[in-house]
Amino acid sequence: QVQLVESGGGLVQPGGSLRLSCAASGSIFSGGVMGWYRQAPGKQREFVATIDSGGFLSYASSLKGRFTISRDSAKNTVYLHMNTLKPEDTAVYYCSFWSNAEGTYYWGQGTQVTVSS
Repeated sequence: QVQLVESGGGLVQPGGSLRLSCAASGSIFSGGVMGWYRQAPGKQREFVATIDSGGFLSYASSLKGRFTISRDSAKNTVYLHMNTLKPEDTAVYYCSFWSNAEGTYYWGQGTQVTVSS
């Protein structure tokens, strides 16, 4: 089992920045891919960014340049640095972990990000 706990969401003005954190615990040492997805009201969940066990990064093309994913392996924590935020970035942001060993996704509970003046 893997547990993911997100934090760092909140209300921010357009043009502002936020850093989301996702602390992972459980069976993550066999390798996998950690990432972020988001879901805006009335829309499907969409891919934001991932980082795999080898450090390979992947981004949604529309977000690359404003969002950066990083990790602290010692803390089993993944971060999403979000800059120049726009109202359309408003969504619930979910941390994910794809387990290579189990062939399944784990999800956090989500953290709300609201971009508004």
